[in-house]
Amino acid sequence: MRILFLSENYPPETNAAATRVSERAAYWVAAGHQVTVLTSAPNFPGGRLFPGWRNRWRQVETRDGVRVVRVKTYIAANEGVVRRILDFQSFMVSAVLAGLFERRPDVVVATSPQFFAAVGGWALAALRRVPFVFELGDLWPRSISAVGAMRDGAALRGLERLELFLYRRAAAVVALTHAFKADLIGRGIPAAKIAVVINGVDLPRYAPRPRDAALAAEWGVGDGDFVVGYVGTHGMAHGLINVLDAAERLRDRPDLRFLLVGAGAERRMLVEAAAARGLDRVVFGPPQPKERMPAVWSLCDVALVHLKDSPAFAEVIPSKMFEAMGMGLPLLLVAPEGEASRLLAADGAGRWVPAGDPAALAAAVRALADDGDSRRGLAEASLAAAPRHTRQRQAELFIAVLERVVAGEGPARAGEIEG
Repeated sequence: MRILFLSENYPPETNAAATRVSERAAYWVAAGHQVTVLTSAPNFPGGRLFPGWRNRWRQVETRDGVRVVRVKTYIAANEGVVRRILDFQSFMVSAVLAGLFERRPDVVVATSPQFFAAVGGWALAALRRVPFVFELGDLWPRSISAVGAMRDGAALRGLERLELFLYRRAAAVVALTHAFKADLIGRGIPAAKIAVVINGVDLPRYAPRPRDAALAAEWGVGDGDFVVGYVGTHGMAHGLINVLDAAERLRDRPDLRFLLVGAGAERRMLVEAAAARGLDRVVFGPPQPKERMPAVWSLCDVALVHLKDSPAFAEVIPSKMFEAMGMGLPLLLVAPEGEASRLLAADGAGRWVPAGDPAALAAAVRALADDGDSRRGLAEASLAAAPRHTRQRQAELFIAVLERVVAGEGPARAGEIEG
């Protein structure tokens, strides 16, 4: 099967979409499929080209057997609205134009939360007269409204109408959570066309390992430090100011350290706020390439997964949960009660704390630091849960959807797939 996939983010970027799409595509290639990914030059989240890259109209490479075609875009940092939408729309146009000159695929797939990539995927599939599959990674535009980046109004309602149009025109929708599927059904999208393939971890890349001594020394992490680590985007959706508020309540515990690794729209604010408050036990690490993620996780005693206090994020399962499971780390999930907290409870892999409650977060950190037996039990459960959420299994479920769509069975049978 020839698969043409649109994703604005791709390695060497390390955000959730880039990791999910690239790891899964590598499994498809290994299974004998031909995969071409249309993407942009790496620049996320800072809006600056990675060293050694140029923003060209077309550049082609092969990564893990996947043919990667990078197109020119208007580059903007992951903050604000107007410039980011221009970024999204420029990728949509460039990807469609580039896709017209690619060998005719059997199916076109596009992933959100970069919503306009899905618009481009639909348009390209229509022009090439092949089925279109929409991977639903986030309920955009609802998520941007939830973080206050766009107010309710005619523009937002117009985007929501376009969103529903894409769901209806897709041969199948692959949702990352069961909550996303329920939401779509509630808005009139037939259940039969919605498959659920939740996120996962590429287990060959992750496993428990001793603390990386060189990286610990580089970031000032001592042997006796109890490290609560957050690894990922520091964006408006994550509400990480709550971590600083919790750190304020833990000043009496010099053994406790918060490690925040990554980049994003709120990183500068967080660094400045921590310095202004004198929170020297909050350490900020720069974003790391994908191959260094296991070393970063090795510094952590607990993996912190954090979302803003908004009902929209009750439907989300952050991908870092699965990486932490692969590393055998107990999870501390700070999020609205919902899909992620239910999965965590089912796996017994950690503790859940309501979003936006720094006192509860501080108390949970104290409890995990002081109860080694409980922490070790959670770590064992976390590691045991990882094989239930593998990237390989996710790739197999997703390819089953694509095979049904290409065979003309998608709208009738995609909804049978629940992973």
